[in-house]
Amino acid sequence: MSERILLSSPHMGGNEQKYINEAFETNWIAPLGTNVDGFENELAEYVGIQGAAAVSAGTAAIDLALNLLGVGAGDTVFCSTLTFIASANPIMYRGATPVFIDSEWDTWNMSPQALERAFMDVAADGKLPKAVVIVNLYGQSAKMDELMEICNRYDVAVVEDAAESLGSTYKGKKSGTFGKYGIYSFNGNKIITTSGGGMLVSDDVDALKQARFLATQARDAAKHYQHSVIGYNYRLSNVLAGIGRGQLEVLDERIAQKRAIFERYENTLGSIDGVTFMPELEDTFSNRWLSVIQLDPAKIAIALYDVIDALNDENIEARPVWKPLHLQPVFEGCKFYAQGEGKAVSEILFEQGICLPSDSKMTVEQQQRVIDVLMKNLG
Repeated sequence: MSERILLSSPHMGGNEQKYINEAFETNWIAPLGTNVDGFENELAEYVGIQGAAAVSAGTAAIDLALNLLGVGAGDTVFCSTLTFIASANPIMYRGATPVFIDSEWDTWNMSPQALERAFMDVAADGKLPKAVVIVNLYGQSAKMDELMEICNRYDVAVVEDAAESLGSTYKGKKSGTFGKYGIYSFNGNKIITTSGGGMLVSDDVDALKQARFLATQARDAAKHYQHSVIGYNYRLSNVLAGIGRGQLEVLDERIAQKRAIFERYENTLGSIDGVTFMPELEDTFSNRWLSVIQLDPAKIAIALYDVIDALNDENIEARPVWKPLHLQPVFEGCKFYAQGEGKAVSEILFEQGICLPSDSKMTVEQQQRVIDVLMKNLG
């Protein structure tokens, strides 16, 4: 059997070990130190924002953002439905209730029309959401102008979940820097990784100071251990932050590799009637974290899961698009606002979308293996 081709796996650049060694040589192994400070400052500079707080996961960053916004029991939070569950789990941690918003076809991200309708409904009831979590799916930015205009009009803060879109841009501005808070993930499958980790970013440096306080068990400034509020063990270790610093140095190279992978898929599979690709909205730049295709069942005879099985038979990993959160059993009963009449856009994408191997270490020859299997089964 040929070597397995993965969807997206860690890809070290070379300098990570230098920063790790510095942490060991200085004995700064705890969740503070020069690597943590350096990673925060370097990432904030890269995305063009005032500050950043390094934490244990993107999920932790969302939880802190919602905490800082005062989200609690009895509140509601609007959230993209076509996303990984980590985008919404922190809403539940806060004791709040998620309301899910459908996708639209131009970006596959949150629909401004559905968001507007959701706001109109809750405004009529006199209870606005405490926050809106907007996700940038697979590296593609949502329609931030339209979405921010709606949220600003109702004076509701945005948490921009850019876990999958680090390095992407919308009208020249980096993904993750539009809302009150932005979050990034450095999980093992992301475009850069710290093994596990995340970052909370904002132009509100005082809020970030409070986030670091909460993320370090909320220890008061006293000689003894004193705590006046509930805190969390959310800070990133100095060792993992060192990996992040080395990874950040090669981020632009990884983006170029991901986009080259997408272009090879598009140039070969794009000729198949019934195969379309996740779009890139005009005046945006996607990091193409994952290359995703949509199969039109009216034109493609083979079923989606049979395509995934055919790839797996050749030791190639592929996955369906995220199952919409409003369809997840754990969120049964939560409100959902569709894009329009008929079946929801997010549900169609779930039924027809496949994430293809997009590993930045994948060779051209390995990608050709993937293409060959797809051509055989789709053509």
